Amino acid sequence: MSTISPRSGHDRVDRAPPQNPDAEKGLLGSILLDNHVLDEVADFLSAEDFYLERHQLIYRTIQRLHDSGTHGFDALTVAEGLTRQNELKEAGGPDYLVELYESVPHAAHAKYYAEIVRDKSIQRRLIYACTDILKSAYDDAAEPEDLLNQAEQKIFQILQQQEAGSKIELREILLDTFARIDERLGRQGAISGLSTGFRDLDNQTNGLQSSELVILAARPSMGKTAFVLNLAEAIADRSQAGVVIFSLEQSKHELAERFLCIRGRLDMHKLRKGDLDEDDRDKLLRVSHELSELPIFVDDAPGRSMSQIGAICRRLKRKDDIRIVVIDYLQLIEPEDKRAPREQQIAQITRRLKFLAKELEVPVVALAQLNRGVELREDKRPKLADLRESGAIEQDADIVMFLHRPEMYDPADHPGEAEVVVAKHRNGPTGIVRLNFKKQFMQFEDYVGPNVDMPNFSGDGF
Repeated sequence: MSTISPRSGHDRVDRAPPQNPDAEKGLLGSILLDNHVLDEVADFLSAEDFYLERHQLIYRTIQRLHDSGTHGFDALTVAEGLTRQNELKEAGGPDYLVELYESVPHAAHAKYYAEIVRDKSIQRRLIYACTDILKSAYDDAAEPEDLLNQAEQKIFQILQQQEAGSKIELREILLDTFARIDERLGRQGAISGLSTGFRDLDNQTNGLQSSELVILAARPSMGKTAFVLNLAEAIADRSQAGVVIFSLEQSKHELAERFLCIRGRLDMHKLRKGDLDEDDRDKLLRVSHELSELPIFVDDAPGRSMSQIGAICRRLKRKDDIRIVVIDYLQLIEPEDKRAPREQQIAQITRRLKFLAKELEVPVVALAQLNRGVELREDKRPKLADLRESGAIEQDADIVMFLHRPEMYDPADHPGEAEVVVAKHRNGPTGIVRLNFKKQFMQFEDYVGPNVDMPNFSGDGF
């Protein structure tokens, strides 16, 4: 086993960073020779990717001239642009620009030069990131978990920079859009998102779509955790899609027991008492094996921040290709700015949840608590105004759903039934979906019962 001394790491950092000035010169010369080269490389190359400062200045000036509509820029026009910025001398002067122009006989290898410049830039960014990580790691006051999250975020930013930046014309977007529409036509009415496991809810929402933030809110004891576990189990089982659940309130063992009851139709009260007959015990073993095969991940660490949640999700996305994120529940996420007003804290959290959904291209389902106002009204069915602590929840969410069980207020009012109130749907209709609820099993099911006209919501969600 080999060991590495702390000093050896510093020796490596002190070496000259990766660079290829000849490739930088070749690329700039190619651009001056054939201005169309800039269009081929500008989507993945920035001025900061050049190692030599003079090359950064020249490339940035070329970009500025190009963006301002200057056509046919050459060594002379670039020199004028640098002069206007008082940067000509720092860039090597007019003679150096001519030298660049004459450094290549043609522009055929421009893309190759650009890739070399980009690769060296990535290597340097990795070195700088690792150097920052190394410095932070020597800080005895730093929390190891925070250091790991910061390290992962720095590396992930480099990955994002490498993949981002393509400027796509509407023509290309339309081609992709038509391909998606054609795919939907081929499904002959089947939903395009992840199935929730509930027929009527799928029809209402078209499934859970990638990049959407879905809020499921309810008063305490309505069964929102049980509902989202039903949803998670269905997605993992039917779609074989990876699900990560952040349980900020209940322990992983409590969630596991609920999963067992949902999957096996086991009585939760009997399970907790240990009062299971032989058939139930056989069922428990079978269901436990089935659940262990599903791609479900649970994190029950309390007080997770959005930085921590984001880091874990990125890791699972790369390693296990998770397809949906579930958070139970939103108001228990630790705010980054503990001194900010509570409404501002919640607004920051919901905004970052939406960014996370877009970044990972997965639906994020976040549970939320409702305020007590709903219990003071005669009509107990929740409304958007009942969302607790922040209007930003409604603003940032693509879908807002409320879970409502009338029997919680009147045992004789539709016992064993639940409503999923789709109060906001950015890309579709709103409405109410009825379900059956088997409380002893923690199990929600497609509604079976007499048809009842449900109240309509104004607006179509668009």
